[in-house]
Amino acid sequence: MASAEATDPIDSTSCDREPIHLLGHVQSFGCLLSVSDDWIITHASENTSDILGFTARDKIGTRFCALFDEPVSHMLRGKSQLLQSGVTTSRAFGVELFEDGRHFDISVHPSGEGFIYEFERKVEGAHRNDIDLVQNLMAQLRVQPDVKALTDQAATALRGLCGFDRVMVYQFEDDGSGHVLSEAIDTDMESFLGLHYPASDIPRQARALYTKNPLRLIADVDGPVFPILPAQGAGAAPIDLSFAVTRAVSPIHLQYLRNMGTAASMSISILKDGQLWGLLSCHHRTPIYVDYERRTAVELFGLLFSCELSDRLNAVARIQEREAKALHDRILTRVSRGLGLFEDFNAFAAEVWDVIDFDGIGVYSDGSYISLGAAPNEAEFRGLARFLNKTTGGEVFATENLSARYDRTSEIADRVAGILVLPISRDPKDYLVLFRKEIARSKTWAGKPSKIISPRSTATQLSPRTSFEAWQQEIRGHCSPWSEADITFAQALRLALLEIVLEVTDAAGREAAKNRQKQEILIAELNHRVRNILNLISGLVDQSSQSGSSLQEYTSDLNGRIQSMARAHDLLTRENWGPASLSELVTGSFEAYQASGAAPLWIDGEDFQLEPNAFSTMALVIHELTTNSAKYGALRNEVGTVHVALDANDEGMLQIVWRETGGPPVNPPTRQGFGTTIIENSVPFDLNGRSRIEYKLTGIEVTFEIPPECFRKAAKQPLTFARDAQKLKPSFSLPLGRVLLLEDNLVIAMDTGSKLKKLGATDTCLASTVQRARRLVADRDIDFAVLDVNLNNETSVDIAQELHAAGIPFVLATGYGADNKVLADFPDCKVLKKPYDLDTMSAVISSVLQDAGRVGSTAVPDSVSSGAG
Repeated sequence: MASAEATDPIDSTSCDREPIHLLGHVQSFGCLLSVSDDWIITHASENTSDILGFTARDKIGTRFCALFDEPVSHMLRGKSQLLQSGVTTSRAFGVELFEDGRHFDISVHPSGEGFIYEFERKVEGAHRNDIDLVQNLMAQLRVQPDVKALTDQAATALRGLCGFDRVMVYQFEDDGSGHVLSEAIDTDMESFLGLHYPASDIPRQARALYTKNPLRLIADVDGPVFPILPAQGAGAAPIDLSFAVTRAVSPIHLQYLRNMGTAASMSISILKDGQLWGLLSCHHRTPIYVDYERRTAVELFGLLFSCELSDRLNAVARIQEREAKALHDRILTRVSRGLGLFEDFNAFAAEVWDVIDFDGIGVYSDGSYISLGAAPNEAEFRGLARFLNKTTGGEVFATENLSARYDRTSEIADRVAGILVLPISRDPKDYLVLFRKEIARSKTWAGKPSKIISPRSTATQLSPRTSFEAWQQEIRGHCSPWSEADITFAQALRLALLEIVLEVTDAAGREAAKNRQKQEILIAELNHRVRNILNLISGLVDQSSQSGSSLQEYTSDLNGRIQSMARAHDLLTRENWGPASLSELVTGSFEAYQASGAAPLWIDGEDFQLEPNAFSTMALVIHELTTNSAKYGALRNEVGTVHVALDANDEGMLQIVWRETGGPPVNPPTRQGFGTTIIENSVPFDLNGRSRIEYKLTGIEVTFEIPPECFRKAAKQPLTFARDAQKLKPSFSLPLGRVLLLEDNLVIAMDTGSKLKKLGATDTCLASTVQRARRLVADRDIDFAVLDVNLNNETSVDIAQELHAAGIPFVLATGYGADNKVLADFPDCKVLKKPYDLDTMSAVISSVLQDAGRVGSTAVPDSVSSGAG
């Protein structure tokens, strides 16, 4: 931290005054060039020679575009043009600036009248699709059931995305302090979960910067920094680095991180309604550099997570608004019955208590006072009312620590520690006040907050605290905090009570007061309704951008289509990629989608074998037919029937007739979706055949005609097949215990981990290598294991043999078939073939646990196969 001015006292607010956006240095992983509006280089960081290959002082005052060839120069100037549209930062990745094989990631943002360009050497390596990874991680977040599960999953997902040892979801409190809400850490690290940190740990100006620049990387707390030349900009002021990605770090913050044992950090803003709600905070025990392209993906993850979190929190707020409106309506009902505040006060207090917890309630109106529960008496309240007259300003007022604001709290401390005040008039001052008793509680801080900073020997500088051991603070004189929901309810209640007061004063004949209060009510109601309209518009925008419930339907449909293709692939593989049975395809698809207890499927005629290309096409077509039938047709109820007739027509073509009866009445669709397009067009387009759909009132009838080159008659006899295809009911409460999950793909591992939790796993230990898996088996009591066969540079055969020898049951997860030679070296075990859904996973694991004697007999479908032996 820079030295404080001699006239400024050194205290905990000194950090708030440090100009951290004007430090005049950059970190070593990138260099900076500042250009004027006429494209003259005005500033350059001293390390341009290391990054770009030319000396900073030699280029200051020269033309920026002369540094590069014309195409590169044109591209870089074009990036600045994007900033005219309101974009705060323009980016380019993997740019070859000098035709020498070196590639760079580039950031551009406006600065005064010109622009700041920052360059980072591109980290070479395998091609990666960061945006696709972010999309997959967000899909995992969206299915979480509540806010806590969402933040837990966000920490886990971000740790997988960026590779830091520790990732925390940190939530700010109203006073600028904060606490660790969720955490994902390496197994040998001390947990910070639940710890509180004082506001000075992230000073006010740093919090303000996070609302402008959403990501901050400190790659190495002990790394060199390089000055920006010259030190001052136009007007002898240092260059503003608020939006710079390479901006150096305050020395006091670097020491703070060292004291925590942190060698590198990265922070990503969590914004709600434009305000800083918290941070995704990443710590690493050794220096770590995350390249700009990956940081951009991390920034996108943070933005999408912020939107998801805001949507969840706003959904809760909308529920609270509806409850507040219901309370408002009940209060108005009292008015319509001619009841004021003092009539049937017990019933009125009970209605308020239904939505806001309190220990006592009091109403002071028109010089009269009434109370219930733990509340001041009339004399005590009159003294409190004089304090409120100078404090509330006509608005709802809340404090959990009245003694910090009101010097006579000791007179009522045995009953009152905090108050929620609703002014219900302006002249005279009338109030509804809710009281809460003291609740003694403790708060766990990361180090003693009274020792946030300490003066150095010079008496002009500050240094951070060195201890972060958990410190318990006993909090007295406080009630349980008033929540945002409490405040929302209080504001709605105040509107309703203003109407009651108006009614009472009208009955008393005070016309002048009534007119003033009516105006206040109208203004308050207008404000209330305008806010509701704005919230509605905000909700519509959020829902439109996120597709609402259609995302779940999209995910379900996509998963079904993938599973249908996987089943087709398995059947073709079993036939050595030769012709496969059409009747098996139909029955298999029917079993996968038939609702429990539905009526039978009938297949008659001759069986035919489809060539591989035709089989794959018909797998998707049959899947769409069964899916639509389960949603809208014969399989939707217990009396419907699907009849499939297979025969060769006079032209020698295979004729497939799908006929549904007994289901709900059928109407042609009002629009053609993807599924209908597949049914109508796949056979004509892919197989050069014909298709026809008839929407009969009794049920849909679809006819396909497939050319002779796409099929052959099966050697089997003619068939008549009927089946009550009742879907196997998987068990979702299996005695799995602690499960070892060996999987080298993060997204698959997270998805499989979620499925294991649903199936009954109490804990999932994730490993991506055999070495890591061995450590977990040695350190933890592993009860079951799911092993991916083929890892990055190895297979899981060694750990499989060790688990087999130890008597720990396991399954193999692989895309290989059960008879593949890769599996020959594995012990005899069950194979879970990718892609797998929850039902298949449940059936396979149930079979393994049955063999191990941990569950009773369980029906296992044919898709469960043995891996070796």
